[in-house]
Amino acid sequence: MDEIRRFDMRKGFWIAVASVLLLAGGVVAAEKKGMAKMPEHTMYTPADIQWVDAPPVLPPGAKMAVLEGDPSKPGFFAMRLKAPDGYKIMPHWHPNVERITVISGTLNMGLGDKFDESKGHAMTAGTYGTMQPKVHHYAWTTGETELQITTLGPWKLVYVNSADDPSKSAKK
Repeated sequence: MDEIRRFDMRKGFWIAVASVLLLAGGVVAAEKKGMAKMPEHTMYTPADIQWVDAPPVLPPGAKMAVLEGDPSKPGFFAMRLKAPDGYKIMPHWHPNVERITVISGTLNMGLGDKFDESKGHAMTAGTYGTMQPKVHHYAWTTGETELQITTLGPWKLVYVNSADDPSKSAKK
């Protein structure tokens, strides 16, 4: 009986060793094929954040900073948006879930196809919200407002009324 247990233990040991070697070989092969290695740790202090003008699909005046990933490609990303007091984004929707955390200021959001401040809800600093794909909504700021969007790309903003799209009016 002891010999059977020793055989089972040895067999289990060698199976474990073979599994580790196969896994290690797969990792080495993946690295040789050029898979991007993820950084172990990334941190941004407010001074480290590189702000640029927001994309033309947003009204002028906002700044954006990508913290992780690429919003134009499939996959996870995190970006910040900073907008001045009174900044408005007309009714629109997104093809993916939108996840927003208000860092500072107040982001007001309303639902529907028409911009109506009386139907909005204030999201003050520290508030987190999600918006499911294709939900029509609009937003405006009270005070300079910074928010973080963390979701899956590609990030796209589609205006309910195409005449509200600033990127189209900029091309004229």
